[in-house]
Amino acid sequence: MNYTQILNEIYQEIKPYSNVGEPASYIPELQKVNPDSYGICLRTIRGAEYVMGDSDERFSIQSISKVFSLAMGFCLEGETLWKRIGVEPSGSAFNSVIQLEIEKGIPRNPLINAGALVVADILLSHLEHPEEEYLQFVRQLCGGNKQIKYNESMAVSEREHGYLNAAIANMLKYHSNIQNDIERVLRFYFRQCSLGMSCRELAQAFIPFSNHTQPFKFDKITLTASQVKRINAIMQTCGFYDEAGEFSYRVGLPGKSGVGGGIAAICPRKYSVAVWSPRLNKKGNSVMGMKALELLTTKTEVSIF
Repeated sequence: MNYTQILNEIYQEIKPYSNVGEPASYIPELQKVNPDSYGICLRTIRGAEYVMGDSDERFSIQSISKVFSLAMGFCLEGETLWKRIGVEPSGSAFNSVIQLEIEKGIPRNPLINAGALVVADILLSHLEHPEEEYLQFVRQLCGGNKQIKYNESMAVSEREHGYLNAAIANMLKYHSNIQNDIERVLRFYFRQCSLGMSCRELAQAFIPFSNHTQPFKFDKITLTASQVKRINAIMQTCGFYDEAGEFSYRVGLPGKSGVGGGIAAICPRKYSVAVWSPRLNKKGNSVMGMKALELLTTKTEVSIF
């Protein structure tokens, strides 16, 4: 497969979308990013790497971080995790309070904000040094890359304007689905979202979720092949909020988006891919990123289906 040619063809075909959409406006720090940035990296399970554009520029991965926290929570809690969080697609916005109230404090899945806040709470209960251990895990996924760090100014910006997430956390606390201090949970959650990574680093970090034939073992975080496949299933059905069906239909890969403009996806036993373009559609997903991945599976004629 000539991935270099395919990535070049994709870029030429998505150029008409370069001015469509806007960066997320509710986090002021995200407004400082060049909205015209575009990068992509595809990494095969054999270690080959294909890059284009701003693939080495770090950006705030935002909700893509939820996949990493889910992996940690699933390792620490096992099937008990699902007593506090569901595995159903939400069909609602990622920050919906209404759905959480109707369903009495049980988030639909771990990839919406409510679910990720519960996972953050679980990690706080298990880990002695949560921020350090979370960061160490992500660095290990990237081969021990110590250049990966939290963006503290981004985390502060999110907390100062995170009224809706605070409302969600309070709703969870009211329904006894948050055990730790609300402010502590929010602070940990926002730091996870602030993590700065490049497309190249994200593609490397997602390879263990794609290569089901290799053990998923990183220091204390160990998952069985069955657990990894279940995380894939959750990404497939829940990774794009109320646009998850559209992504499955047009792209056909498990993946996760973030309002920083990043998308990470995997083709099981073949490759991982990360794309970044800050301009978002009304659902909060990268316009060029979504189109790039649609063209990727169309041109390769390979998806999970």
